[in-house]
Amino acid sequence: MTLPADDRLIVALDVPSAYEGLVLANQLGDSVSFYKIGLGMLTGGGLALASELKQDQGKRIFLDMKLFDIGATVENAVRGLAQFDLDFLTVHGDPYVVKAAKEGAAGTDLKILAVTILTSLDREDLNGALIKEGAISDLVAERAGRAFDAGADGVIASPQEAAMIRALPEATGKLIVTPGVRPTGADLGDQKRIATPAAAVDAGADHIVVGRPIHRAPDPRAAAEAILQELRG
Repeated sequence: MTLPADDRLIVALDVPSAYEGLVLANQLGDSVSFYKIGLGMLTGGGLALASELKQDQGKRIFLDMKLFDIGATVENAVRGLAQFDLDFLTVHGDPYVVKAAKEGAAGTDLKILAVTILTSLDREDLNGALIKEGAISDLVAERAGRAFDAGADGVIASPQEAAMIRALPEATGKLIVTPGVRPTGADLGDQKRIATPAAAVDAGADHIVVGRPIHRAPDPRAAAEAILQELRG
């Protein structure tokens, strides 16, 4: 029995080219309605793929660029990207970056999502980057609150921090999108702060992002449908 698509599942098209991304999307068919296209595919036709999936197949698109630059550059970049009729776009969670991105997206339906702390990082990584001391969860909450105050429509945060962010007063009506999601029994890859799909949603995530457990599976569609079943179970 084929399960209908569920927008809570965003499949990351972390493959080398737009052609391979389109092949994967065709394999997944109507089981998936929302795709993430990241920086790694930008030079491999990522924007063309985003347009084809959006315009020809009616899919929702999350462009994961994690933009970070001076305000004027971010604003101009977002204004240009908004012409592609995207749904979500990521920027770094610094308040001035978020404000600039919102200016660039003005007048469109593009949602600006702020990156708090990458889910592949742990405290040792932050020490190496000279990030101030403190538990990652506390830093994520602080960055999320400031991003919301700056106008972010949502945040990217690990499943382990979703419940804490959802409890923030500033988070009312905001989106929480969680990468670092691994189905039960899946390989962890390079992610360090993870949870299962059901646990992430139970913690307050609106959307989960899953890549390798789907696109590296022998049967990607079956892998996606197993996640859908877990979300609904």
